[in-house]
Amino acid sequence: MMENYLAFDLGASSGRAMLCRLQDNQLELTEVHRFTNGPLEHAESLFWDFPALCNEVKTGLQKALAIKPNISGIAVDTWGVDYVLFDRSSGKPKRLPYHYRDARVNTVTAKVFDEIPQSEIYKRTGIQFMPFNTLYQLIAHQEQHPEDFDNAVMLFIPDALTNFLNGEFTCEYSIASTSNLLDPKQRNWDFELIRQLGLPESIFPPLVNSSTRSASLKPELQRELGCGAIPIIRVGAHDTASAVGAVPAEENSRWAYISCGTWALLGAELERPLLTPQAETASYTNEGGLENKIRFLTNIMGTWLFQETRRNWRAEGKEFSFSEMEKMAREAEPFKFLINPNDALFLAPSGMPNRICEYCFESGQGTPQNESEILRCIYDSLALCFRDKLETLENILSVKYQMLNIVGGGTQDHQLMQLTANALGIPVLAGPIEATAIGNALSQAMSFSKVSNLQSAREIVRNSFEILTFKPDLAVKIEWDMALQKYRKFVQTVHLRADL
Repeated sequence: MMENYLAFDLGASSGRAMLCRLQDNQLELTEVHRFTNGPLEHAESLFWDFPALCNEVKTGLQKALAIKPNISGIAVDTWGVDYVLFDRSSGKPKRLPYHYRDARVNTVTAKVFDEIPQSEIYKRTGIQFMPFNTLYQLIAHQEQHPEDFDNAVMLFIPDALTNFLNGEFTCEYSIASTSNLLDPKQRNWDFELIRQLGLPESIFPPLVNSSTRSASLKPELQRELGCGAIPIIRVGAHDTASAVGAVPAEENSRWAYISCGTWALLGAELERPLLTPQAETASYTNEGGLENKIRFLTNIMGTWLFQETRRNWRAEGKEFSFSEMEKMAREAEPFKFLINPNDALFLAPSGMPNRICEYCFESGQGTPQNESEILRCIYDSLALCFRDKLETLENILSVKYQMLNIVGGGTQDHQLMQLTANALGIPVLAGPIEATAIGNALSQAMSFSKVSNLQSAREIVRNSFEILTFKPDLAVKIEWDMALQKYRKFVQTVHLRADL
């Protein structure tokens, strides 16, 4: 029997609606709507245009219904940490949701650590410190606009968009796990920590698991769109949770992954959280996954570096396609310039090429002289960062990986895939590209028992999508080993701003 699932997958730069047809253990995807997304600047702050996102979701649903009126389910996944505060009485947002790159969090982390040591927060939540984690955003929000917390309920962005579709005020587990406010062992809010932080407990709604059904599409949207009561499904609402669900790994194999997009999330799937000092020092985080798995991973500044560099050059009248950028990088000398991709210097938008040049100059490497050298610097640095983080993961878990699975949009950059294989000295299995939408759809199917479990879902991925293998060029192993020593020196000694 054929099932049609509508997956809304929103990233930090774009969103799309994907119709996903499941039949005979094969999954086929059709993009029905795509739209741009990005920060909205107002009064020197950065926000998300939440009303516009709601309209895009409605447009995507309308287009999907025109193609397949018999949609079996709808689900939303997005990036993590950001939230909307709703008024419980009116059901309306208090204000536009802040963007995680907004600078308001810069002054609050030190205040938090004066009250609760950073190591204590990690022991309680198992989440890698990043200044834009929801914990710090809420503290900053409460300082600036305490009135927003009166009679309020907090929903993360995918929960808020689900609320737009069905009116439900609940948080899905995987997206809530990005907040730095969950007990990863109990898989529930850490209300003791919340009280210590001075945040009102009343804003935190009930948690629900992924791959579960929630309320159906609102009657008013049914009338407007001329459709029935389509089930709304809670999937891995954090896009990485859905993406990891689509990693085509075989059962009982030892595998690590990178979900490669604007952010590159590198890690392994565990049955229970790992809250050791070694994990904290290495900046590894314990986030929720499908079937209540733990995504033990670290955040790396991913294709954001390419995206922002390209956007800045475009503003200067220099237009390069991503394929042209790959070719330009190949023409430059390898390892001449290296950066730490996770230096917070590269977090904010705008000025990325200049920031890269600033890092190189301040670290004593000189300054890249042209676009090709800047691009090669990004490629080499990302590949070396991936190797460094993977070796750290191996040390923490006492394993040795023979291959690395990379999923997501970044797999379309074959130059990055090949350089990563060269840097690691092991094969890179790249694909599927649309891992997040695939994981979203398969999680929906699991809620209806059309797919029995996560293992079966991954078998469907292997049956349905092309996975490319990039074998390492072992002739350049010595050069990569030497470059890794240089890279690690920068990571340990060069801090233009605090690391993420």
